[in-house]
Amino acid sequence: MASKRPNAIEKALDVLMLFSPSNHELGIAEIGTRLGLHAATASRIVKTLAGRGFLQQNRHTRKYHLGPSVMSLAHALYRSLRTEMVQLARPYLEELRDALGETVVFEVWSGTATYIAHVEEGPQRVRIAGTVGDQLPPHAAAGAKAILAFSDGRLTERVMEKGLPRLTPTTVTDPEEFRRQLEVIKKRGYAVDREEIDLGINAVAAPVFNHEGKAVAAVVVAGPSRRVTGTARSPHVRLVKETAGKITLLLQMRREGEEGKQAASRPPMAMEM
Repeated sequence: MASKRPNAIEKALDVLMLFSPSNHELGIAEIGTRLGLHAATASRIVKTLAGRGFLQQNRHTRKYHLGPSVMSLAHALYRSLRTEMVQLARPYLEELRDALGETVVFEVWSGTATYIAHVEEGPQRVRIAGTVGDQLPPHAAAGAKAILAFSDGRLTERVMEKGLPRLTPTTVTDPEEFRRQLEVIKKRGYAVDREEIDLGINAVAAPVFNHEGKAVAAVVVAGPSRRVTGTARSPHVRLVKETAGKITLLLQMRREGEEGKQAASRPPMAMEM
């Protein structure tokens, strides 16, 4: 069966993704070469994106970088990540940070990856991969793996279609090994990132479920590998799972309360005579 050829929208999105994560300037010829596009096609796409503000040309180098429209979308994403769910979770995240003395991160799933929605810095600051609003690699981030393990298998396949790039020597890049890792995570209820994004940094995560039982976020503790070991009996694992469970329960109770209010506000149905 012949593979489906990308349409114009998909080609335009592929062009934009070339600028992730560093936003290095690229010329039209380089964009065409990287994506296997005809020069005229690459030029047409780039100029259309520039006309809409998604790309911007450096008048000195004649090359392009991401434009203000992308920034507007990023701000919209950032605001959406600071939603009610984050506000509900924050007291529990602070409590976890204080209990463990480590940095706590709240990851939210969107599309085919997680984004950092909130960070509670521990007393001993550590370098974690990114800041609020940043996308994390779904095959390496503990929170993303915790969510994927409890999600529809089709989502995992979509993630793997985008590739499993090696970030450090311990990053899992083999699809079969990645599937086995997710099966283990689902059985034990938590995920571990053992220096898979940053050398020297480990993370432990547990999924948060919404009222439909869908994994939508994750509570993550990150710290130096010598302290955050991720072993089954460590306090990090126990408390991360407990915290994720508390937030899950709160989200479900909140939803039930909202449904109760809606039911109470409905006018009574007229009785038939």
